[in-house]
Amino acid sequence: MTIDALRLHSLQMPLVRPFRTSFGTQHVRHVMLVEAIDSDGVQGWGECVTLGWPGYNAEYTAGAIRVIKEYLAPIVLGKDWTPDSVHAAMKVVRGHHIARASVGTAVLDVWLRRAATSLGDYLGATRTEVDCGVSVGIPTSESTEELLEEVGMYVDAGYRRIKLKIEPGWDTEPVAAVRERWPTIPLQVDANQAYSREHAHHLARLDEFDLLLIEQPLEEEDWWGHTLISRACSTPICLDESILSTESAESAIEFGAASNINIKPGRVAGFLEAKKIHDLCLSREVPVWCGGMLETGIGRAANVALAALPGFTLPGDTSASNRYYAEDVTEPFVLRDGRLAVPTGPGIGVVPIPENLRSMTVAVEELASPGDVRR
Repeated sequence: MTIDALRLHSLQMPLVRPFRTSFGTQHVRHVMLVEAIDSDGVQGWGECVTLGWPGYNAEYTAGAIRVIKEYLAPIVLGKDWTPDSVHAAMKVVRGHHIARASVGTAVLDVWLRRAATSLGDYLGATRTEVDCGVSVGIPTSESTEELLEEVGMYVDAGYRRIKLKIEPGWDTEPVAAVRERWPTIPLQVDANQAYSREHAHHLARLDEFDLLLIEQPLEEEDWWGHTLISRACSTPICLDESILSTESAESAIEFGAASNINIKPGRVAGFLEAKKIHDLCLSREVPVWCGGMLETGIGRAANVALAALPGFTLPGDTSASNRYYAEDVTEPFVLRDGRLAVPTGPGIGVVPIPENLRSMTVAVEELASPGDVRR
């Protein structure tokens, strides 16, 4: 399989409501989709889940586009690939996991479509549908009543787990209010690195609310700090931003820095590495779940397939399309009884709706191999 071209589609997609975390607020998602086209014209898709600024991690969309154009495209274009070989070849580019994941997923999608195989079957999915949780941002008004109203909407929709974003000054009070209103619903919190080691005893105050986990309280490099937080809290500590590879997941487990892992394919350079992390955690009996980055249907389809693997025992952030978007770029994913169906078609199982892609697109750039007759 030879990849003749990559197309980078830049989209603007308004969110149905602002999404605020400890590192900023999003009103519109600036999406970049990677389309890979092979020598027979077979197309595959991947989603670059960077933000527009380096808030979640060091990568950001403009930087990812530059890395793809200047470094990844010259590696990929005009050569024969398998999913494993392209994943290995792109490792010469250090870091830039999300950029590598977007290109690698598009190439993988082409390969699977040619083989008439779904991503779920390729990865080893054991379920036809997955339990869904929802991530609830910090209200821009910082109103507990507004938070309760939003959580209530998701509870009524059937979501099987609620995740609250927290930061210093917005933690124990809103968590207490949600737990009081819904005493039995599975509940967890996500700090996105907002705290320091000195907050250990404060974070331990969350133990009384019977949480599933506290996600990424400290900076991503602070392994020892997370170990200290794990010792101070009876609530399990989960790592997200810290997990960049199978090796970092194993380190988190061995150091006692985390007792469960959030696997985000974009953050770990793609689905092959995500599968390896899943297999490691399954062998160690460490629970995992699939996080989200406000994906469109392109990224969501692939995440749902991953979340159908046997080790994903906690509901992930694989929410329905209408959680974030009034209109998705693909056919919408619809929540039914708190679950999403795993796509069964070839590859990731979805493609953009042409009219939606056109209306949402603000720029397209094609990168072609020297031998491509379309140049």
